[in-house]
Amino acid sequence: MKTKNVREIALETLLAIEEKEAYSNLQLNKVIEEHHLSARDVGLLTEIVYGTVQRRDTLDYYLTPFLAKARKLERWVRILLRLTLYQVLYLDRVPDRAAIFEAVEIAKKRGHKGTASLVNGVMRSIQRQGVPPLEDIKDEVKRLAVATSHPYWLVKRWVGQYGFAETKRMCETNLLPPKQTARVNTARITVEEAMERLRQEGMEVARGEVAAEAIRAEKGNLAHTAVFREGLITIQDESSMLVARALGPKEGERVLDSCAAPGGKSTHIAELMDSTGQVVSVDIHDHKVKLIEEQAKRLQLTNISTYVLDSRRLGERFEKESFDKILVDAPCSGFGVIRRKPDIKYAKTEEDIPSLIELQQEILRAVAPLLKRGGTLVYSTCTIDREENEEVIAQFLKHHPEFVPDETMQERLPEKVQPYVRNGQLHLLPHYFGSDGFFIASLRKKV
Repeated sequence: MKTKNVREIALETLLAIEEKEAYSNLQLNKVIEEHHLSARDVGLLTEIVYGTVQRRDTLDYYLTPFLAKARKLERWVRILLRLTLYQVLYLDRVPDRAAIFEAVEIAKKRGHKGTASLVNGVMRSIQRQGVPPLEDIKDEVKRLAVATSHPYWLVKRWVGQYGFAETKRMCETNLLPPKQTARVNTARITVEEAMERLRQEGMEVARGEVAAEAIRAEKGNLAHTAVFREGLITIQDESSMLVARALGPKEGERVLDSCAAPGGKSTHIAELMDSTGQVVSVDIHDHKVKLIEEQAKRLQLTNISTYVLDSRRLGERFEKESFDKILVDAPCSGFGVIRRKPDIKYAKTEEDIPSLIELQQEILRAVAPLLKRGGTLVYSTCTIDREENEEVIAQFLKHHPEFVPDETMQERLPEKVQPYVRNGQLHLLPHYFGSDGFFIASLRKKV
């Protein structure tokens, strides 16, 4: 039986992402394993899938006038046109004729002669006429939304929170491919030693941009190395690495990570404590708690205790004032990680945000009594939405006068990000350092 080519696999992957609402990264990993692709084909497949998802709305804007006379398209035909146009417009190394020829062949195989004629006709017309100019969109916010393929409501919201210029930089950065970074387990190996080991495995690596324990992959996949398997590194974005530093755990302390899965921050905290004390890692889902346990085992960390619990009900399980430090890495809209998970920007709606805010506030209210007097509470999210970040903290402080902003957080963070700390809060936007967008607030409980 003839094996499927890369573009067929890309079509099936994109179809699954839309129909099953599958996460693009998970679906892509799944099909790569299923089809045993070469490294070159994996590269092309990844580029087509991520690129087509990232630029979906822009591609649809370009395609619309060429489909005005077409009857209602089947979903797979529209996706086939998108991924083909993506290659024509954005992939210099793929000849236009090859991309179009493959699209027509796929259309014949999946559909019929009429479908193949439509695909061929649309693509040939685009070749002759070019795509419609974005300048035709007079509303600058709508034009930015289409040009960078972000939902209009989201761009409008960010413009209201950050202004047009900052929003434009964020949206443009979200179209860039993310760098893979890893946190070195400095309890077991130095950053320099880890980098040398990785180079011996054929990896090209460099120091991270911000975090002291961060390394960046220039070539190769860090997760496929012996250094990773031996528990010497953990795949983690640099912004995320700052959370444990902001918390500042010390050896022998008892620390609660109230929304811990998949375990990146819990394991970092445990490493900083040099396997002393106790890190209590909680998540509501059993399968996610297993991920934390797997991470701890791989990293040879013995000071992590896991619990399957609803963080809003932790007071039923743990004594008041029984933790030295508490981390609330809260469920959020995830708008800071659009570069890594481009489907997020299409999956979320503005109506989702109020319920997330209520959940964030419920978790903060639940954990507050568990913190010892003089202890530190860190709240973090991987979103850039101000209502989920600064406003959640403002509301919490309004109703909890026993807490105050922790001005000392700045001293615990790398020098590069210190200028961005205000009133015990750090707000990193994606274009600052090319990392994920992130928010970290540190609060201190009065003695």
